Amino acid sequence: MNLVNSQRRLVLRRTALTVALIAGLAGGADVLAQSNASGVIFGRTDTAAGTTIHLENVDTGFSRDLTPGSDGRYRASSLPIGRYRVALQHDGKTVDTRDNVEVQVNTGTDVSFASSVNAQNLEGVAVVANALPAIDVSSVDSRTVLTAEQLQKVPVARNITAAALLAPGTVAGDSRYGNVASFGGASAAENQYYINGYAVTNSLTGIGLSQLPFDAIDQQQVYIGGYGAEYGRSTGGVVNIITKRGTNTWKAGAQVLWTPGFARQNPRSVYLPSDGSLYQYRGKNNSDTQQYSAYVSGPLIKDRLFFYATGDFTRQIGRTTNSIAAGTDQNYDSKATRWLGKIDWNITDSHILEFTGFGDKTEEHDQVYAYDYDTLKKGNFLGSYDLKNYDGGAGATPGGNFYIGKYTGYITDNLTINALYGESKSEHVQNPTSASGATCPLVSGTYTNAAGDVLRPPACYLLGSLLSPGANDKTKGWRLDVEYHLGDHDVRVGVDNQTLKSFSGTSYENNQRFIYTVAPATGLIPSRPDVAFAPGTLNYVDYRVFSAAAKVKVEQEAQFIEDRWQITDRWLAILGLRNEQFKNFNGNGDVYVKQRHQLAPRLGVSWDVFGDSSLKVYANAGRYHLAVPANVAIRGASAQLYSSQYGTFTGINADGSPQGFTPNGGTYFLNGANNVSPDPRTVAAKGLGAYYQDEYILGFDKQLGNNYTFGAKVIYRKLRNIIDDMCDARPFEKYAARNNIDISNATISGCYLFNPGKNNTFLVDTGGGNFQEFKLTKDDFVTPEGVGFPDLKRKYYALDMYMEHQFTDRWYGKLEYVFSRSYGNSEGLLKSDIGQRDPSVTQDWDAPELMIGSNGPLPNDRTHQLKGYGWFQMNEQWLFGANLAILSGRPKNCIGASPNDPIQYGESYFYCDGKIAPRGSKGRLPYTYQLDLSAQWTPAFANHQLAFTADVFNVTGKQRVTSQSEYGNTDVGVADPDYQRPLSFQTPRYLRLGARWDFSL
Repeated sequence: MNLVNSQRRLVLRRTALTVALIAGLAGGADVLAQSNASGVIFGRTDTAAGTTIHLENVDTGFSRDLTPGSDGRYRASSLPIGRYRVALQHDGKTVDTRDNVEVQVNTGTDVSFASSVNAQNLEGVAVVANALPAIDVSSVDSRTVLTAEQLQKVPVARNITAAALLAPGTVAGDSRYGNVASFGGASAAENQYYINGYAVTNSLTGIGLSQLPFDAIDQQQVYIGGYGAEYGRSTGGVVNIITKRGTNTWKAGAQVLWTPGFARQNPRSVYLPSDGSLYQYRGKNNSDTQQYSAYVSGPLIKDRLFFYATGDFTRQIGRTTNSIAAGTDQNYDSKATRWLGKIDWNITDSHILEFTGFGDKTEEHDQVYAYDYDTLKKGNFLGSYDLKNYDGGAGATPGGNFYIGKYTGYITDNLTINALYGESKSEHVQNPTSASGATCPLVSGTYTNAAGDVLRPPACYLLGSLLSPGANDKTKGWRLDVEYHLGDHDVRVGVDNQTLKSFSGTSYENNQRFIYTVAPATGLIPSRPDVAFAPGTLNYVDYRVFSAAAKVKVEQEAQFIEDRWQITDRWLAILGLRNEQFKNFNGNGDVYVKQRHQLAPRLGVSWDVFGDSSLKVYANAGRYHLAVPANVAIRGASAQLYSSQYGTFTGINADGSPQGFTPNGGTYFLNGANNVSPDPRTVAAKGLGAYYQDEYILGFDKQLGNNYTFGAKVIYRKLRNIIDDMCDARPFEKYAARNNIDISNATISGCYLFNPGKNNTFLVDTGGGNFQEFKLTKDDFVTPEGVGFPDLKRKYYALDMYMEHQFTDRWYGKLEYVFSRSYGNSEGLLKSDIGQRDPSVTQDWDAPELMIGSNGPLPNDRTHQLKGYGWFQMNEQWLFGANLAILSGRPKNCIGASPNDPIQYGESYFYCDGKIAPRGSKGRLPYTYQLDLSAQWTPAFANHQLAFTADVFNVTGKQRVTSQSEYGNTDVGVADPDYQRPLSFQTPRYLRLGARWDFSL
């Protein structure tokens, strides 16, 4: 949609497992392996009467006792992450122990005691005293686990996205979406984010997530692919965060971080490539940032009840000089307040309760002044605006308060139950106030004066586009999963419901936009046959009105069953099946899309080649689904107004509005948006297929001696089906003519949700409430000129190779290279080519002509990626860290007006310089190189409780272009002066200084 520019056969005992399975298949939902906030310890020992395995968390006192099976195997699932002591006991006496056993999120750790076993069980890594971890032969996915220790020792910006970008196959998303990432070639709206098991993804669009105090992260798990049946609603990646918790030791600490403005490198100014003129002066666009953090944790009741609380407050004060088109200078004061509190109650060693609450609130106050580009000086005060949990552009800061409760029950040695409930609420505010008290229209484009000079009109708008008052998001969800150990099988079943509600929408500031354009010599506008200016007309203006707001809802449900089958000592198979259901509601509370029984099989196999966890070969195959995002209902299924009126003018007012506006041609409703709610039955194709992707992984990991591990894997992803909108009435006219259907009084919606490249059936009101099915074939979408929709294409393949040195000899390091390609004719939910922020309703599939030349490398394609990070512990007092990223540039396009523009979209086609300009045919942006360095001093005189830190980001100071304007022709053969104008650069070099004090109470 175009807008200012979505086993073995199992023998199950008739126990609670059966009840849970039946309930799951009947009820509906996304449950996580042994809950996605815990891990597993397992192993084997010699069988003997009276043998017991005793596990104890050394920090909290939590313990479990297990009796090995007849084959000597044991497995303790759903363990809170942390450090454990594992003891082998006979008749109550300890005969052997393993200390410092680290349990990581969703990871199995093998602790075997029998000397004859030699860690041949394929369920994890062997742990012998303090030995380095062996390869995890139990996993078949592509994951990176980052611990709190790593995040403290490696220079990285203090947010979840920055940490996720350490993982291979991740790249920064388009800057117009905010601070978000693309995983495995998918769009930035196709990821899922969890904190302590609860989804914190932006509930309206899926772009971005709610943050938490960075120091609250205990472990951050980043999945690029291959995740099991417990995960869904993602065709990109999954980020799973486990927060810190209290222990039996009272601890506290505080930290101050300062990023001084005087030590920041000045950002590059922006010049127009067309004539070299200055477009945006950024020489003084700088800021000063301070962050204050503190935490306290400890036992309220030793071994039973624990408390952890932390918070941070960040303030940034700075200046932004905007483009010559806006002609403004802004002083901003941004504040971010984040907090987290966690209670852990070990009621008994068999029953655990957790409660987590956290909040994320961002506020910004901007003062806007006029800016004179002739003198490069600030002018008169124009007004101010306030933002809350909104960034004014991408809106990718959902924020809000979250409350999560979780229960874990170890019912027997073989039966474990996890249950979780959570809810959240976030409010969003965008409130402008002009100096005069009046609001100004959004103004853009250029015009020609009598002397032939091309000028930009004056403008006094503050934001251009306004968020609807009262905008808010709410979520609630619950999960239940049951795990049962039966012989060689560990079977899990789960159910999860999540409901997302939002009230949101936008409109133009002052509800108006004026687009000034130099008129063609003929006076004819190919995209508007009803418009005919007199030959010689210098300029015309497109007067537009846009507003759309609605209260919308999405209900998401899923059930899964998964079996981890230990086929032999060296072979492990993971067999899973996920069943998902999605239901979307419009602004009137009516269902307009419903999808049931979306089956997603998952299969993984791991082979411990030598039986000693030194070489693993693994493979994985799976299918992954996405729901239609909630935002689609606002613009696609609810009332909206989007009108266009062409005309001439005699002059321009100080606010940029035209004087003497004389209409030419009629009022045109773009996409049919005439402020009337469409019938929910007619919004989408009947039986709309879900958005889904298939993925395949094949890889190996190999140990080299005691210190090194290396490996490689290949990943292949193919997007099989998407949901987007089509805004073209011609297929309906063609079908009606072929079937003798009178549509002279028909109500044909402006846009319809459909499955591109396939047959689709629509319900159309042909007049007077007489609804008829229009069974459109692929041929019906073919235009008289022979242009039809191509088959959907988005493919991603990657070769990922890595080398890792465990922390020995005073240093740790990891180096990873990824060769990948992401190509096709659709990015997916987004259209980064133009920064369109309407997931699942992009302009791509609005008409067949828009897809001409659309096949090629996609915006998130980075062919070569080299990443490395690590640290060197010089001595007890000094530690040095480094983080390196080298990535090839983004593909470049030229998007312009086409001589064949049946839906009047103007500059929206892969057509430039009078010919088709295929996607990616304009080369690539340059490579980006970034090196970050850090130093940390923990002086001995303070017993290493006090630390001073210094981090330098982008040491070399390179500021290469990372995205640019791809609009090439405003009209056929008429060059756009903004073409190839840089939109974003690498972040300039900056310094971060810090002091941290950690102590025990």
